[in-house]
Amino acid sequence: MRIVFFGTPEFAVPSLRALLREGHEIVGVVTQPDRPHGRSRTRLAPPPVKTEAIANDIPVLQPDRPAGDLFAASLRRLDAELGVVVAYGHILRLAILETPPRGMINLHASLLPRHRGAAPIQHAILQGDTVAGVTIMQMEPGLDAGPMLHRVETPIRGSDTGGTLTTRLAQLGAETLADAVSLIAADAVRPARQDDAAATYAPKIDRAITRIGWEAEADAVSRRVRAFDPAPGAWTRLDDREVKLFGARPVPARGDAGTVLAAGDTLVVAAADGAVELREVQPAGGRRIPVRSWVNGRGVTVGARFG
Repeated sequence: MRIVFFGTPEFAVPSLRALLREGHEIVGVVTQPDRPHGRSRTRLAPPPVKTEAIANDIPVLQPDRPAGDLFAASLRRLDAELGVVVAYGHILRLAILETPPRGMINLHASLLPRHRGAAPIQHAILQGDTVAGVTIMQMEPGLDAGPMLHRVETPIRGSDTGGTLTTRLAQLGAETLADAVSLIAADAVRPARQDDAAATYAPKIDRAITRIGWEAEADAVSRRVRAFDPAPGAWTRLDDREVKLFGARPVPARGDAGTVLAAGDTLVVAAADGAVELREVQPAGGRRIPVRSWVNGRGVTVGARFG
């Protein structure tokens, strides 16, 4: 099948590879423009999907926004039968969705209609879900609300972080997408409408949601730390200096919320109903390091208070 592939980050690369392995003809890739990279922000870095496309001699389009007559004409010239969207990063207008004769499908990293929106993986951990998954849906105007074509779930483990779950769902999504495209090619799909009344939303991650509130229960604090590991990192303050925390798990200890109860190879910090043990930190402007290195260098002691 002739496919135009829309995608940008590393999450989308396994899906592009899976379609190529299945023998589909990827007639073009649409991805976001190269972005400044590095401390100086003077070097432009290509999106991971662009790098993969170039390695496979696939034409690449990088519009600032996927709209306008020029982009629409470029898309039509690709003469794709089907459009596939995986973490592209822009909402597509109806005219674009209707360009391929078979329409466009999207890989979404949640069990729709739960966690529609930009950050389903982080919100699944944050909200204490026990299962995550991927959904292949037919794209329509509206936020992740199209008919579902294929849906596969996987457990969320107690040790999962945003990073580990993203990696697992990227591979699961690639396999599920390949299956869905095969069904479409065989005219064997049975679309199922989503239950809009059951929808929940997973908005884009902002600074406010990544801040740790120590008055929450220990399990909730631990989930917040895991949800935003490795990026952007859940953060708190110590003596008015910011620090990001990683490697969290709830432990049975008690104290005033935010108070350091132990400081050694790990930190143990009191929450509302127990405590959270932490293995790594990232001080503002620094790199991610083991707690022991930070405690020795920063002089963090029992009784210090995060806030």
